[in-house]
Amino acid sequence: MEINFAHLMEHTAVRWADREALVNIERNRRYSYRELHALTNRIVNMMRSKLALHRGDTYLCILENDNLSLLHTWTALKGEAAAAFTNLRDPFDDHRWQVDFMRPKVVFLENDLLDRYYPMLRALGATVVCMDALPPGMAQAEGLHAFWDLLEDESEDDPGVESDIHASPLLYRFTGGTTGRSKCAAYTMDNWLACRDAFFAEAEHAIDRDSRVLHMAPVSHGSGLYFLPTLFRGGCTITQNLPDLKAWCANVEAEKVTVAGLVPTVLYRLLDLPEASRHDLSSLQTIYYGAAPISPSKLERLQARFGSIFLQIYGSTECLQPVALLPKSDHIAGAGHLASAGRLATTAEVIVVDSGGQRLPAGMTGEVWIRSRATISGYFRNPEGTAAEFYNGFWKSGDLGYVDERGFLYIVDRKKDMIITGGFNVYAIEVEAALNAHPAVSNSTVIGIPHEEWGEAVHAEVMVKAGEQVSAESLIDHVKRLLGGYKAPKTVAFVDALPVSAVGKVLRRQVRDKYWAGHTRKVS
Repeated sequence: MEINFAHLMEHTAVRWADREALVNIERNRRYSYRELHALTNRIVNMMRSKLALHRGDTYLCILENDNLSLLHTWTALKGEAAAAFTNLRDPFDDHRWQVDFMRPKVVFLENDLLDRYYPMLRALGATVVCMDALPPGMAQAEGLHAFWDLLEDESEDDPGVESDIHASPLLYRFTGGTTGRSKCAAYTMDNWLACRDAFFAEAEHAIDRDSRVLHMAPVSHGSGLYFLPTLFRGGCTITQNLPDLKAWCANVEAEKVTVAGLVPTVLYRLLDLPEASRHDLSSLQTIYYGAAPISPSKLERLQARFGSIFLQIYGSTECLQPVALLPKSDHIAGAGHLASAGRLATTAEVIVVDSGGQRLPAGMTGEVWIRSRATISGYFRNPEGTAAEFYNGFWKSGDLGYVDERGFLYIVDRKKDMIITGGFNVYAIEVEAALNAHPAVSNSTVIGIPHEEWGEAVHAEVMVKAGEQVSAESLIDHVKRLLGGYKAPKTVAFVDALPVSAVGKVLRRQVRDKYWAGHTRKVS
């Protein structure tokens, strides 16, 4: 079935007309529903007429929240070409690999990245569009354009593009790779419409026509799942670029924010932040979080300060919807289900299976498999990864857990060597590769260990080569330079030997077990 998404968005523009639809805080841009619909039509028409982006082409975005919001789902689903979202905070080498992998015709780029990125992008054949005025001295640069210049005199008319909602990939996002490189999730329009519908299907959800939703986390990732639910409910999407909690408090007050997302580690910092008391945060009605359960003791303090406004969501890149939700009514300190990922969503098929793929009864631990309209069909240009992680429409999550008699999902461990620290996914093998590249390191293993604030902290056990010396600080700095700060170990322990199998493979789980002894869960 084919759909013209511009027609769907036109309905919202007619219904909500002059209501505020999008606010970009740092750039002080404000658009009504009518204006946002017209602007996104212009962008799609510009992409086709001036950048020659057509069906089968890809454009890649390395952008802050406010600029990416202009090219998000409400634009991507209107057009022919497919968008690819990256995390702006990823290191240069990751972006270079992603560009080389996707081979985009066009890259939309922040101006402050031009000096370093432009030569690389041109060498790979991409046209570059910077989001602000061209810097002095680059006005005549080959293959470089300014976004707003391209939009001049562009038509606001319906682009007239129809896409098969099941077969046409219109958006790509990168997930972590257990072999050290990202996998690329490919989404159709129906995946995103399913995401929208899933939010509305739950008895308790955060979005209505009066919602003002603030995004501080990257909208290229999980935070962006709220764009379409907000659009189709008549609410307002508000973007903040910098991960600055002090600015967040000021923005909540100034914009009368009702809904926001924060990972638990940031929520804990909010408790002791002076700005949280100096600013009026009383407009907040819902704070949603994910990546880890909330600390019961800190929940009591948070509820005493902000009220019962907390909502937990469990999901993934591969299934573009809340798979389990712990609503406000279930956030009760002392209740056993506070350690759960929430009640299973009514719009996702979630089963727990044994090693042979057979479904297990309630209470028994196995791998969590997920199937819904929002589940992708596989990874782009990665048949091996697709074959390994997808079966009969199910995505094999790699999370080990169980569902209790009341329908609460509990995650107790992971099959995949992934660490979730402060809401970010870190794959152990990638960090190990960076550590092992240091000339003083003989071998290493990387695990997540319990951490009160971060949920899990990245920890490394390292063997040093005979006759070599290196400090923990030097190794941490070495990984930061290669991978960025959030992937670097927080702590390093030097050991004489690592446990290995008969064939010499490091037994990472054996190292993990000694740090998680006494915990009911082996993940955050």
